[in-house]
Amino acid sequence: MIEKVNPSHPDKLADRIAGALVDLGYKKSNNPKVAVEVLLGHGYCHIIIETSEEYSFEEVDSIVKRIAGNLKLDLLVVKQDVHLDDNQNGSIRCGDNGIFKGVPLKDEEKKLSKIARAIYAKYPTDGKYILDGEKLVICQSNAPREELEKDYPGAIINPLGDWTGGSDVDSGATNRKLGSDMASSVTGGGLHGKDLSKADVSINIYAFLKAQETNKEVKISCAIGDETVDGKPYSEIVDIARSYINNIGGFEEFAKWGLY
Repeated sequence: MIEKVNPSHPDKLADRIAGALVDLGYKKSNNPKVAVEVLLGHGYCHIIIETSEEYSFEEVDSIVKRIAGNLKLDLLVVKQDVHLDDNQNGSIRCGDNGIFKGVPLKDEEKKLSKIARAIYAKYPTDGKYILDGEKLVICQSNAPREELEKDYPGAIINPLGDWTGGSDVDSGATNRKLGSDMASSVTGGGLHGKDLSKADVSINIYAFLKAQETNKEVKISCAIGDETVDGKPYSEIVDIARSYINNIGGFEEFAKWGLY
């Protein structure tokens, strides 16, 4: 049993904005410190950025409008805490405490991911999908039920009828759809809106990839300041995550579908 939301779901709009702001941080510096929270809906977008970099209102507003439309921006940019800055002085150390889990993807999870992408390619608007054994539930905005029934006979489709979706219908917040992003690998740490020094990003990616490679569940714990995690220098784990992010096109692209 698994749920997947598409990149136009309001929660994913928030994740994508946060990811784009991290991408912008990496254009400003090779190793920026960035942590972004986004809450949007009903005409407004509220953003807090804790960062080592300078972000202008105009830069952030342009990203919000490109991804989520003409929302009114409420923005707060503050410097990252001095203790967190000191943690990275001299070497790359683990940026937070945490527990992490990587789990090999199940066939059901892979199947729903393909279904979600196929529907979104045809209808690039707000949508959510569930696969529970043979039961497929499709809630897709701006898509006539009869068209979806042709492609997915037997599915439960838009039970309340056709709908429009988007941030005028529902609010969105960063890291609220971790089950959709991580499948069975989900733990407490959020993937989006953070630079690579943050364990929530780098170790989650590392653990997930290791689980797919070994076909075994991976469990990792770490403490802030650790220079070695899972028997590897933390800098090596960051490089693995950096390569993964770069290969898929950046943090905004990562935010669209998560890890699978």
